[in-house]
Amino acid sequence: MGSDKKKPHSRIDDINTAPLIYDGSTPFSISDAPNKIDPVYRSKKDYRRQLAEMVSQIDDLQEIMNAQNHQGLLLVFQAMDAAGKDGTIKRVLRGVNPAGVQVYSFKKPSDEELDHGYLWRVIQRMPERGRIGVFNRSYYEEVLVVRVHPEILTKYQRIPRKLIEDTDAVFENRFEQIENFEKYVTDNGFKVIKFFLNVSFEEQGKRLLARLNEPDKHWKFSFSDIEERAYWSDYMTAFEDCINATACKNAPWAVIPADDKLNMRLLVTKIVLEQMQSMDLDWPAADDRLEAEIDNLRKSLS
Repeated sequence: MGSDKKKPHSRIDDINTAPLIYDGSTPFSISDAPNKIDPVYRSKKDYRRQLAEMVSQIDDLQEIMNAQNHQGLLLVFQAMDAAGKDGTIKRVLRGVNPAGVQVYSFKKPSDEELDHGYLWRVIQRMPERGRIGVFNRSYYEEVLVVRVHPEILTKYQRIPRKLIEDTDAVFENRFEQIENFEKYVTDNGFKVIKFFLNVSFEEQGKRLLARLNEPDKHWKFSFSDIEERAYWSDYMTAFEDCINATACKNAPWAVIPADDKLNMRLLVTKIVLEQMQSMDLDWPAADDRLEAEIDNLRKSLS
């Protein structure tokens, strides 16, 4: 009952999402980014209703986008472990026609993927026109995890040593490569929105502990999650530098307070909806032949 008595800051409709979005016009400071804001729902029932209303609108827009078949949407999710990426993706897209959504979770690269450049596997997973593509983790791992653990470059990534002697230069180059890739994507009609789910160190600890205390969450537990907590400060620096280096108007970052999962899902859903509403989606007009023969066709079918 406790969660049903939360005093709302306001409804999600009243929230201005602009302060959460970074497009490169202002610097991003992770120390200034909140992990939690006042709830925008009165109860779990109210949360589900608001979420369903927005998801229904996303579904309608995806149907138009599919019919138009000119544009696509790529949603990229990055976060620390236990921030809620899987649950957010599940809730935001529940109710959207499954045929219109492509979700891919990037794991540790395979031998085949390591035999190519790091963007090779990403290009193969890009959504088709008319669809919403979702990356659960992404090419940004190459400037986050690899930056925190630069030994990955020499131990696992099959890159000539002379190209990775200066690790700072490696990541500066990768920032530029990612910017160029996202420009290529947007220049070809795909909108890109990148989400950083900003969970606090304390909240992550509680969620990892819950995975140990609740048998139905044991499958989620990984020893590496605990090991990576020791590098928290390094990861925060990597995220801050990454967002500052790759935020742009065509591919902005949305930094979402993630300590309250319900709030986080509502905020993500609203931003997805707002971005789709900005895509100038319209039902395609009838072609010339149909326009000319529509009356005759109606008569024949009657």
